[in-house]
Amino acid sequence: MADSLASQIITAIGGPENVRSLTHCATRLRFELVDASKVDQNSLEHMQGVLGAVPQSGDRFQVVIGGGVATVYENIMHLPEMAGVGGASASDDGQKSNADVKAEARSKARGKVAWLDSFFEYLSDSFRPILGVLLGASIIIALVNLLISLNVIPNDEVSAGWVFVKAIWKGVFYFLPIMVAYNASKKLKVDPWLGGAIMAMLMTPQFTGLMDAKTTTCVENAALGTKSCMANIFGLPMALSDYSGNVFVPLLMAAVLALVYHGLKRIIPESVQLVFVPFFCMIIVGALTAFIIGPIGVWVGNGLGVGLAWMNTHAPFIFAIIIPMLYPFLVPLGLHWPLNALMLMNIQTLGYDFIQGPMGVWNFACFGATAGVLFLAVRDKDKDMRQTALGALAAGLLGGVSEPSLYGIHLRYKLIYKRMLVGCGLGGVVIAILGWLFPSVTAAGQTVHGVTTTAFAFTSLLTIPVFNQMWVYAVSIAVSFLTSFLLIITFDYRTPEQKAEVLARAAANQKTAVSSVEAKGVAPAAATATATVAATKTEAPAAAATKTEAPAAAATTVVNAPVAGHVISLDETGDPVFASRALGEGVGIQPADSTVVAPVSGVLQTVAETGHAFGIKTDDGVEVLVHVGIDTVKMNGEGFDVKVKANEHVNAGDNLVVVDFDKVKEAGYSTTTLMTVLNTVAFASVTPKTGVDVKAGESVIDIQR
Repeated sequence: MADSLASQIITAIGGPENVRSLTHCATRLRFELVDASKVDQNSLEHMQGVLGAVPQSGDRFQVVIGGGVATVYENIMHLPEMAGVGGASASDDGQKSNADVKAEARSKARGKVAWLDSFFEYLSDSFRPILGVLLGASIIIALVNLLISLNVIPNDEVSAGWVFVKAIWKGVFYFLPIMVAYNASKKLKVDPWLGGAIMAMLMTPQFTGLMDAKTTTCVENAALGTKSCMANIFGLPMALSDYSGNVFVPLLMAAVLALVYHGLKRIIPESVQLVFVPFFCMIIVGALTAFIIGPIGVWVGNGLGVGLAWMNTHAPFIFAIIIPMLYPFLVPLGLHWPLNALMLMNIQTLGYDFIQGPMGVWNFACFGATAGVLFLAVRDKDKDMRQTALGALAAGLLGGVSEPSLYGIHLRYKLIYKRMLVGCGLGGVVIAILGWLFPSVTAAGQTVHGVTTTAFAFTSLLTIPVFNQMWVYAVSIAVSFLTSFLLIITFDYRTPEQKAEVLARAAANQKTAVSSVEAKGVAPAAATATATVAATKTEAPAAAATKTEAPAAAATTVVNAPVAGHVISLDETGDPVFASRALGEGVGIQPADSTVVAPVSGVLQTVAETGHAFGIKTDDGVEVLVHVGIDTVKMNGEGFDVKVKANEHVNAGDNLVVVDFDKVKEAGYSTTTLMTVLNTVAFASVTPKTGVDVKAGESVIDIQR
């Protein structure tokens, strides 16, 4: 078990003694820690089976696993060292991305305002535990609609078989308020069964039967197609509504219940709390919900639904475009839950929802970007990304779940959003135009501009049949998917440096074949091109990389130290790509000075904008890469004063960059400066001199041809 993923995660999180509690949701493990500073985030982020490590406000921490999170959670909780550590099904949240490579924007948007964080945690954790049954119900609805459209089964709602099938999925949405009340109460540390029981009171046949009582006055609502009734209860007026499928009422009720519940526990003796706390809560909160909270919740939900419906009717183009353009930012922040609640409310009040169509456009733009990443991963032989993208794409296309794509890929590479948003926008334009030209007709005979559905559906391939004007929806999501896909494979999703790292790993896997090349032979073009890409931000043609020797040039036999300091082996630098020699043989130097100089004379083929990397090619064809620090690209040039420009000729000893290494250390990055001979395989030997202290300009690598 010591080498299991569960054991590795607990070790990286700071050990079992650092875990106060552990919960999980659909894709993530949520830790409440004793001291978040003990977490080895770097280890987690590079751990096989982990999609991301997400620091949160306070001492909370998330580990993104993906669809297999439940299994990992169970394995962790069964570790002997985890005995006694608290666990639950789902709790703390806070939709931040992983630091730096996974979404710096999210960490800026969340974690600064505690009450706002708490509010969205409350919304999120009230819905997350029931996502599975919502997904299952939506797939049943999709399959039934598909069979009806193919005339396999009749659309006969009076047959016993139809009633049975409808009951399977209808129960989920009818009793949804009880499920939400249970989860919301649990989140607020209230007996969840108490919250569920109070909400169930409003859904009993006795309570709903009041709407048909002779003493009840009802008024039809033409806009919503519903009726509102007023009953006289002990001389007090009570507004009656159909609470089935409502989500706002249980959310409001649970918040009030928490105040009453915890207040009663403070004043009622502990010995009788088991009896009297539920007793008073049911009476007090039950009455408040029936008379005040319920009507307010219905009014709020109806108002928001009518407002969005008005926008969809009078400004359909804006609505259809703004929804898919907003969702890529709302989902990572956890701000999409209110819209999800509105979808459910629309179905309950209007009888249909018009938000999910445009939302599907965003989802398929997201999945199209993931498909593009998968295509490039296969092409570039990137095994790790291929596995991540394949799993994320399957979860998206079949389950409509975007989290594996977001946290496993998209939030790691900032260029993806630029490509994906084009797909979102173009798909939104298509659904807006087609939705206006070919409006939907609801079951009540209403004409609605836009794509509608009568079910809460996770927008996947399987749920396409649940949408009215199915072909309009299908064309729109196809456009968004293909646009994102083509943009990713055409323009890539990685920076040149990120792409170079991938190609370097691929080259490392072929190192055995490359090493068989004769000492005086020229490396195969593919290997030479790969090494050149790894050193440069703009690729030079392979032919130019191998045919630039000047006949009269003196042979380069040594490479000098670019900076004063202690010379170490590449194996000691801590960077797996350089240690693999995929970028050639070389050395690492622990700097003792701030000035980095040219180690050889030649042309600067590469000068990174951030000042952390320089590629020099000598007149006789030696390609040298100087990489200042490890992961210092993330500093975006801060602390780096670059003295040269690309394509400039430099002499050995000329200043390249002056670096504030103290600032590099403060940012948490290694200052070790790495230098390699990129085309090592073209020479008889490239021998580093390690374990010595040198001054800038002293020989540290010998080259024999």
